[in-house]
Amino acid sequence: MSRGRLTQRDRQRIAAGLAEGRSYAEIARRLDRPTSTVSRGVGRNGGPGGYRPEQAHRATERRARRGTPALQFAARPPDDEKRETKDEVIEMAVRMGLPKMMARVLIGLWLSEDGRLTAAELTRTLQVSPASVSMAVGYLLQQGLIGRERDPRRRRDIYTVDDDAWYHSVVTGSRQSLEAAEFAKAAGERLGLDTPVGRRLAKGGAFLERVSLDTLESAERWRDLLS
Repeated sequence: MSRGRLTQRDRQRIAAGLAEGRSYAEIARRLDRPTSTVSRGVGRNGGPGGYRPEQAHRATERRARRGTPALQFAARPPDDEKRETKDEVIEMAVRMGLPKMMARVLIGLWLSEDGRLTAAELTRTLQVSPASVSMAVGYLLQQGLIGRERDPRRRRDIYTVDDDAWYHSVVTGSRQSLEAAEFAKAAGERLGLDTPVGRRLAKGGAFLERVSLDTLESAERWRDLLS
C-alpha cells in the first residue's frame, strides 16, 4: 500500500475507528500507515471528537492547492519531527488518564538521552515552573512511574526512568487496587451482606481483588520481556 497522502477511503476508516474508541496506533495498523500520519490527520481536522472524513478530504485538497503540506513536512528539520513525536506521545498518555503536566514530565524523561534528569533540567527543558515539576515528580514517584537517585556531590535529586518502570507502575497500581478491594469487602461486611449496599460493596471488592491479583501474577510472568 502507498505510504503517501491519506485517501478518502482511509479517512472513512479513521472516522470509523475513532467512533469505535480505537487508539491512533490501532487505526494506523489497520491502514498500514505510520501512527503519526493518522494522529496528524485527525489533529488537523477537528480532533478525535470532531473528525469528519468528508471535511478532512476537502481541507486536504485545499491545502494541496496552496502548497502540499506533506512535502513541507518532509523537508522539516529533525528537531521538528522529534517535537511532533513527543507531542503525540504526551497526547496518548493523557488519553490513558495521566494528567497533562505529569505526562509532560514523564515523556520528557522517557525521551531524554539516558533517562536521567534533575528538577532544574526538567524545568528548563519543559519551560515550566519548579513548583509544577515538583508536583509532577511527586505524583509520578508515588505511582512507580519514575525513580529518584540522590547526587551526594551536588546535593540534588536525579529523576530516572528505566525498562522496569512499566513493571513498577503496574505493580504499584495493582497493589493500590488491592487496598481498595479490601476496604470495599470490609465495608460490605460491616454494613451487612444481607443489605443491598453491603452486597454491592462486597461483590465489587471481590471483583477488584481478583483482577488485581491476576494483574500482579501477569506482571511477574511477563517481566522478562523488559530485560
